[in-house]
Amino acid sequence: MPIKPLFSHGPLPGYRLFFCVLAASALMFVDQHFTRMEQVRAQMTTVVAPIQWVVSVPSDLLNWGSLALSDQQALVDENRRLREQILTLSHRGQRLANLTAENSELRELLRAAKRRDIPYITAELLSLDNDPFSHQMVINRGHRNGTYVGQPVIDASGLVGQITAVSAYSSRVLLLADASHALPVQLNRNGLRFIVQGAGRYSSVNVMHVPDTADIREGDLLTTSGLAGRFPPGYPVARVTEVFHDPGQPFARVTAEPMAQLQRSRHFLLLFPPPRAEVDEHAWDETLNISAEALRSSLQLASPDQEVP
Repeated sequence: MPIKPLFSHGPLPGYRLFFCVLAASALMFVDQHFTRMEQVRAQMTTVVAPIQWVVSVPSDLLNWGSLALSDQQALVDENRRLREQILTLSHRGQRLANLTAENSELRELLRAAKRRDIPYITAELLSLDNDPFSHQMVINRGHRNGTYVGQPVIDASGLVGQITAVSAYSSRVLLLADASHALPVQLNRNGLRFIVQGAGRYSSVNVMHVPDTADIREGDLLTTSGLAGRFPPGYPVARVTEVFHDPGQPFARVTAEPMAQLQRSRHFLLLFPPPRAEVDEHAWDETLNISAEALRSSLQLASPDQEVP
């Protein structure tokens, strides 16, 4: 009897390949020129969410098994390290409480607006992107948890990135190290503002357009500046590791190391914008002119030593 070949040869496979290429090209064109594909992608991600959860089960079981089979000495050592960490954080918390009280008192003396707490929710890593040229991950929070595109993501050490796509139960995060990611930062030591862009590596980022005469040194801490209104100010981003001055060039080459543990963190915080401050309805009248009482208060604040009629 003749043996039936495993792979059939004929015009049909060529037609299938042609139609697949045509369908893929059409989908890429529609995705590039129409915004409705974002909703379709979000719905498809919702369908794939259970598969992502199932894929993450083996790693969770492996972590649970390694913890269950750990010997007593390892658990004792880990317990000791955690106790030392608790003492260190407790000491820092006491100093922070003192600084917070002093800051509140100074703001009251200056009649400055109080800083509001930033609400957040926790998230956990589901999967990482396998593409070596793309630094993205998927977390287990979505529309049902209030997440949105552009939401900042941090870990215990610093800024991780921002959300770029949201489905019902999961979200995709663009990491700080990705070459397409950039954000405004400021130097914690003197307040100079720069732009940090990912270098395509987890271990370093580039500080863009740094003047050759700028006061920036190795070891300086870069934090979010709050400009552009996406990332709240004051969160650690990276620490400067190298400053290279090229003679004759207007800009220095500056590289920094991200503060966040991009390759090791599994738990994250998603930051929400703080609630807007309440507006004093009596400061303006119906014709949008400032009231006399509000004007008198502002003049008194500007020149407290003089009496305002």
